Amino acid sequence: MNLYCAVDVQDGRAVRLVRGDFDERRDFGDPLALVRRYASQGARWLHVVDLDAARTGQARNRDVVLEIAREARELEMQVQCSGGVRSRDDAAQLIAGGAHRVVVGTAAQKDPALLRELCDTFPSRVGVGVDHRARGAQVALSGWTESSGVSVEEALARLEDLPVAAVVVTCIERDGTLEGPDLEGLRRVLGATPHAVIASGGVRSTQDLASLRELSAAGRRLEGAIVGMALVQGLLEVREAISACEASG
Repeated sequence: MNLYCAVDVQDGRAVRLVRGDFDERRDFGDPLALVRRYASQGARWLHVVDLDAARTGQARNRDVVLEIAREARELEMQVQCSGGVRSRDDAAQLIAGGAHRVVVGTAAQKDPALLRELCDTFPSRVGVGVDHRARGAQVALSGWTESSGVSVEEALARLEDLPVAAVVVTCIERDGTLEGPDLEGLRRVLGATPHAVIASGGVRSTQDLASLRELSAAGRRLEGAIVGMALVQGLLEVREAISACEASG
């Protein structure tokens, strides 16, 4: 299981939200400094989110995100970019700028034709974000400010015949809380989609990562786990988190 170190950007700053609440924001300074810190600790993947673009569709932090992607490439890390990917041009710019993968959230639900076009145009480079509340009953859009009106299961069913590189599943009620991941919800997701699944939300400890690593359904396991608050607050070090993700037995 891969570890994805989260770098969320708002107003050009590295921040963390709690339960997706933009009014409950914690500021952690220069995002490039955070990237370098993670690189020095052995990070291999970054999960970078433009929070402003996720909410409004306007890529206010695009220059910062592209600078992160360039820096990460020089530091031999791969980057997964999310937030505000609403067009082919958005995806093309991020991939050309160094992103290994882009994650489409709002547009995946509102514009299925665009999602199919992106998957065809950028093979193995497009993931889909499925952010949910109420135990998967409501998939959220636009930076968690709107409801799509569909459940996680319905959203996953729509992806079944698409060549999606990965599905990034975030339990919003646990995101930024350090209360532990939604294991039962993730088990249902593993059983409901053929695509690789990356879990997000709630990780606090190496034990949480071990639980995610061992989670299985229909003979499948998680491809990765995104960790944000625990890393940025220093509750976990990147090296020990990677070890927890990769341990066997």
